[in-house]
Amino acid sequence: MTRRSKPAFGGILYFSTILMVGGYFTFAAVQGDYGLFSRAEVDAESAALQRQLDQINAQVARMENLTKRLSDTYLDLDLLDAQARSILGLMRSDEIIIR
Repeated sequence: MTRRSKPAFGGILYFSTILMVGGYFTFAAVQGDYGLFSRAEVDAESAALQRQLDQINAQVARMENLTKRLSDTYLDLDLLDAQARSILGLMRSDEIIIR
């Protein structure tokens, strides 16, 4: 007669502990603070901020160009005329204003 022995309780406890620890680290690697999902969110936010920075840099370049064109060393008469019309409400004598 052969005797069957039950699996040792320590072995079952060991493997279940290893399985739970592995599951925890897998969950943390995917959804934790430094996981894959957080990385995707950071990358998306970085791309959005880079687009915003590009827009701001374009606005700064435009403003620098306008400032240079109105400086004492370089005077753009067309720009000066446009600014006088829009800010001061000036017009030439040969123009007709339609509202």
